[in-house]
Amino acid sequence: MSNQDSDHRVVLNVGGIRHETYKATLKKIPATRLSRLTEALANYDPMLNEFFFDRHPGVFGQILNYYRTGKLHYPTDVCGPLFEEELEFWGLDSNQVEPCCWMTYTSHRDTQETLAVLDRLDLDTDKPSDEEIARKFGMEDDYLNGTLSCWQRLKPKLWSLSDEPYSSNAAKVIGVMSVFFICVSILSFCLKTHPNMRVPMIKNITVWTSNQSQSWVLDKTQTNPHEAFFYIECVCNAWFTVEIITRFTSSPSKLNFIKGAVNVIDITATLSFYIDLVLQKFYSHLENADILEFFSIIRIMRLFKLTRHSAGLKILIQTFKASAGELILLVFFLVLGIVIFASLVYYAERIQSNPDNDFNSIPLGLWWALVTMTTVGYGDMAPKTYAGMFVGALCALAGVLTIALPVPVIVSNFAMFYSHTQARAKLPKKRRRVLPVEQPRVMRQPIRGGMRGGARGGGVSRMSASSTTGVDGPVGRNVRPNATKNQPKDAFDLKLGENKIEVITKH
Repeated sequence: MSNQDSDHRVVLNVGGIRHETYKATLKKIPATRLSRLTEALANYDPMLNEFFFDRHPGVFGQILNYYRTGKLHYPTDVCGPLFEEELEFWGLDSNQVEPCCWMTYTSHRDTQETLAVLDRLDLDTDKPSDEEIARKFGMEDDYLNGTLSCWQRLKPKLWSLSDEPYSSNAAKVIGVMSVFFICVSILSFCLKTHPNMRVPMIKNITVWTSNQSQSWVLDKTQTNPHEAFFYIECVCNAWFTVEIITRFTSSPSKLNFIKGAVNVIDITATLSFYIDLVLQKFYSHLENADILEFFSIIRIMRLFKLTRHSAGLKILIQTFKASAGELILLVFFLVLGIVIFASLVYYAERIQSNPDNDFNSIPLGLWWALVTMTTVGYGDMAPKTYAGMFVGALCALAGVLTIALPVPVIVSNFAMFYSHTQARAKLPKKRRRVLPVEQPRVMRQPIRGGMRGGARGGGVSRMSASSTTGVDGPVGRNVRPNATKNQPKDAFDLKLGENKIEVITKH
């Protein structure tokens, strides 16, 4: 009975750990690697009566349990990509992971997406190699052939100086100067609106007095910024113009440069300065000429240029991009609550006699609901009746809850990006190479003489046990001592060769 039971069992040696199960168990999931095991496969060891696989033994325990129970669980001590590779090798579907392990199992996919985003942000401060630079600028062939022109050699250096502040000491100096001019430009834009920084435009007007004599009156028509601000802006915009031209001419891709959001802001802000000069020269006599200064507000957007010099700002902007869904949901619920509570407070204030009613229409109530739900509370409008106060209390509570719900998601996204950025900064940039060396393929030779002819001819059979080639590729291993446990003492000898061990069976 035991011999018949052993015929139905199979031994699997995975990474040095032996597993024993019934053959029928492996047939439960068809069209997989384990369901097609036969003794004709090259990774079958007839001496040990087992199949050997040089795979991860920890993962295989869960895989074998999947055949037994029909439930695939994820081991928490294994990285997600490794688990997926093992499932792919054994021919199993990764989507069959149980719901209890799904969140833990798929967390590595979010990590991979985060790392891909950080790679696109280009937060690395290490200097790339010459070959990587040539590949980036699309001149790899000329670099390998040694036929780079002077412009091809100068172009990457100009790009590094103007766009990569951490590439060299000279680039750091230029980066500091760029930040300095940005700050001076923003400061000048703000200070020139201060009354003490403006010069009044005075006109001498001739008037007739009551006694029919002429007199002169000084009239202040308008105020203009001090002349010093004009020269400051000229110097700053000259720097920005040279910087834009240099970066554009030396950029690896002109199309990508133009499509960049920060570059669009920089170009628009610089052009607005020159447009403002032209408009002030030719249209300053118009009555509404001051409205032309409104378009210069685009220059304040130069603050976004600081993202090129700060990894934290890049992460913050990327956090809002990653949290776009939550932010849209927040705006949707805010708009919904504003419309509902504006309508409620409008009718609630009309229930009782209220001569000081501030809510004469629902559009006015929309402003009150917005201020209340965002917990600003200007106090310019307030309900006077008890019903209106009750609606106001509900509006304030709903606003606090609505705004507070998406905040943890945004904070977790920022913490995730920031933690991965810090981890990437501490990782070694150069890793040790693992050579893809394959084990030599050794064909299994048939036994000469055979067991039946061994007594007559005294034949000797040899079998190479140095390496075998299984369905999973070349697998190399030595004969283990337990292979001789149940053999007679003089049944065979071990003969060492140059690259293999030959088992010589005596008949």
